[in-house]
Amino acid sequence: MDKSFEPSTFESKWYAHWEATGLFKPSGDASKPAYSILLPPPNVTGTLHMGHAFQHTLMDTLIRYHRMRGFDTLWQLGTDHAGIATEMVVSRNLHLAGKGETRDGLGREKFVEKVWEWKQESGDTIERQMRRLGSSGDWSRSVFTMDPMPSKAVVETFVRLYEQGYIYRGKKLVNWDPVLKTAISDLEVVSEEENGLLWSIRYPLVDATYEHVERDAEGNVTLRETRDYLVVATTRPETMLGDVAVMVHPEDARYAHLVGKQVRLPLCGRTIPVIADAYVDRAFGTGVVKVTPAHDFNDYAVGQRHKLPAINIFTPGARIIGGSEDSAFESVSQTPLEALDTGPDMADALKSIPERYRGLDRFEARQRIVEDLEAQGLLVEARPHTLMVPRGDRTGQVIEPYLTDQWFVRMDEFARQGLAAVESGRVRFVPDTWTSTYRHWLENIQDWCISRQLWWGHRIPAWYDEAGRVYVGRDEAEVRAKHGLGENVALRQDSDVLETWFSSALWPHATMGWPDPEAMAARGFDRYLPSSVLVTGFDIIFFWVARMIMMTGHFTGEVPFKDVYITGLVRDKDGQKMSKSKGNVLDPIDLIDGISLEALVAKRTSGLMKPSDAPKIEKATRKEFPNGIPAFGADALRFTFASLATHGRDIKFDLARCEGYKNFCNKLWNAARFVLMNTEGFSASGVPTPTTDAERWILDRLQHLLREVETQFAAYRFDLASQAMYEFVWNEVCDWFLELAKPALQGGDAAAIASTRHTLLFVLEQSLRVLHPLMPFITEEIWSHVAPKLGLGGGSISVQAYPAFDAALTDARAAADIEWLKSVISALRSIRSQLGVPPGKAVPLLLSGKGDAAQIERHSGGLKFLARLESIGWVQGDPPPAAAAVLGELTLLVPLEGLVDLEAERARLDKEIRRVEGEIAKCQGKLGSGTFVANAPAAVVEQERRRLAEWTTMLEGLKANRGRL
Repeated sequence: MDKSFEPSTFESKWYAHWEATGLFKPSGDASKPAYSILLPPPNVTGTLHMGHAFQHTLMDTLIRYHRMRGFDTLWQLGTDHAGIATEMVVSRNLHLAGKGETRDGLGREKFVEKVWEWKQESGDTIERQMRRLGSSGDWSRSVFTMDPMPSKAVVETFVRLYEQGYIYRGKKLVNWDPVLKTAISDLEVVSEEENGLLWSIRYPLVDATYEHVERDAEGNVTLRETRDYLVVATTRPETMLGDVAVMVHPEDARYAHLVGKQVRLPLCGRTIPVIADAYVDRAFGTGVVKVTPAHDFNDYAVGQRHKLPAINIFTPGARIIGGSEDSAFESVSQTPLEALDTGPDMADALKSIPERYRGLDRFEARQRIVEDLEAQGLLVEARPHTLMVPRGDRTGQVIEPYLTDQWFVRMDEFARQGLAAVESGRVRFVPDTWTSTYRHWLENIQDWCISRQLWWGHRIPAWYDEAGRVYVGRDEAEVRAKHGLGENVALRQDSDVLETWFSSALWPHATMGWPDPEAMAARGFDRYLPSSVLVTGFDIIFFWVARMIMMTGHFTGEVPFKDVYITGLVRDKDGQKMSKSKGNVLDPIDLIDGISLEALVAKRTSGLMKPSDAPKIEKATRKEFPNGIPAFGADALRFTFASLATHGRDIKFDLARCEGYKNFCNKLWNAARFVLMNTEGFSASGVPTPTTDAERWILDRLQHLLREVETQFAAYRFDLASQAMYEFVWNEVCDWFLELAKPALQGGDAAAIASTRHTLLFVLEQSLRVLHPLMPFITEEIWSHVAPKLGLGGGSISVQAYPAFDAALTDARAAADIEWLKSVISALRSIRSQLGVPPGKAVPLLLSGKGDAAQIERHSGGLKFLARLESIGWVQGDPPPAAAAVLGELTLLVPLEGLVDLEAERARLDKEIRRVEGEIAKCQGKLGSGTFVANAPAAVVEQERRRLAEWTTMLEGLKANRGRL
């Protein structure tokens, strides 16, 4: 082995070996239990971010752990076509190429060809990065959502759901990105608080007046006047052009008599009714609000309840309709259709929009409308107001609630199926607290908008004739044959594609070949569905997890997975969400390989949505990483992720942890070199037969580790499993066993030397296996040197059996003995350190009080060797001035003559006495509390009593020692 730990020298080598030898492929062996995990498909446009790396580490850990435990493991990999993101990337690439090519200029067919070209060139970036992290999935089975197999599943699903009455086309309000000109999902909308204005506008009453009264906080009247108008408050004055009513609370006495009256819509002149609805917050503003069903989700619900028309005033680009970009009010919309004979005529309503607003961008229209309201004396006030503004996560533009024709899935029946799968226990959430979140969403579910106005994606399998009739089928030939449409009937396919979440919802069974029986048999459909666990984030429980449960259940009768392990969100060390705009993003590959400061600054400041943020981001980066980021290696990063994998919602990632776990790798590396150097020319096999208590102790501690790791992995507590591994390897193996082994290795007992060498190799090899699922590279590299000495073959640690608890290797007596020995050595080392005794200087040890003489004799050789003692004896008569440590009823005395300044030792003892007196006071305080004694568990009370007795004995010994000085 090399002298120093350099992960770059072996990580890529071992991954290539694993992949080339097929270690990641499932065996298909029916005699083995199956264990499978479905990778949440990352976007083909993307690169590995910290959330990916975190979750992939946990998935790979589970796969490697179960592979070593003898399971037939499958980690089903794949990528998502990411409709919106991919179109944006390819469009940007066309612009940067400078050839004048654009998406619209190329047309659908040519543009999609460009997307496929880009996918072939750059689409596998994230897969290469996953390999760097050590992901042990079967790449030969990787699926891309636009591949023929999953595409067939998408078409089949759409057609069946349509024929079953679950899919329909209708006009509804959706989230609309006016830059991309497509509907988007809630997940792609980011709402944040922003400063804005609240405008109060006069809406004149038609042939009506009322007495307006205002009161102060004590109820005293501050204003009373007769008004012939209502004051309406709004944060979006431009949408008033589409108002269809004003609304008050039905129990608001101020306006009850006005319900059913009419007001005149400012600037437009048409009249709209005053209605009553409990949605109104009487305490907000004047208690009167406008109703614009086509441009507000809450107003849309009100409009449905009151059968109000919905007037769409925007073009797809968020301009006021009627401008040069749209033809003859083609965007006229009304919902519901049965309300056509009520309210104003739609065409007349749209024609009432003044010419001066038509064609204006929504924010230009807002400014002009406010100016006109003020000029006409209709603007009461405009005051600062904080509001939640929805923006598209791709474009950063304000999202419009927009009324369009879209394809939807009816969700009520699916929701019942999804709830049943979890309530019955067939699907389990970990932690269980997420079950209530899942349940709440399904109990309040809305129909699912599945269409997108894009070109890249699965095109909707629906065709229209010239009369606008729709026909759904697997292809055009099937449509014509099924409906008797001859070749002379012109058909055009729907131009929309299905949203990415639709194909993702089919991921569990589509990746297994459904609906093709031959493909299903070849890919192990019956063996690997349901999968064992899904590892994913809480933010997509609704968008993906729930829909997979519903769709898989509907089409296969199975659940897609048995467990859903919900991870937290990886944030920076200060708890801030990592984002490009904040300049706090960490690239996991940079943590593995390292990156210079200049390269890091360039990466963080390029491609910003707001280039003006670059100087601020650069300054913060230079301050936080003055020397760039060092190379930690994949194992240190993976162990860091595991240590952070609690069952909490947020995960603070601190680079200092990576540094600590790289040190852990160094510790393991150096320990392995020590073992190998001390076992040169030695070989053994099987389980060692220990001859020393040190061996018996470490084998006992190993069994405790194995039991703890098994428990924590079963509970998905990666943090506790990694903590147990760390403490065993660092503290018990490296800090203690390697030291405790030295007396035997350097002694003259041949049997003890041989057994200690065997135990060193055995414990190291077992530790490597225990660590391997979390730290695959370093364990494989060390194991390749250790395995030959133990006669182990197989070519890789990956296929070795994971160590199992062996009760025969436990030894309570030896464990207790060595724990006592450790306490004595620690106490003596502490005395030597405090007294400043040189490491090489041997000192005498005197003992007083009560102790197990046989135990002391058994370990006298180890004590002398490890604590550098020249002699061990019992005090006869009064002890000389000595530095003391009290262990129960035994006092350790190191004579001070020639070692130390007596005055300094008195000060040390005084300080220790005060500390112990403080501990005694704490114990007495608890035990003196009736509440504590009455309410605390009996075991806790008893433990406190034992602690008090131990501290009291220690204090007596310390005071006696102090008295002797």
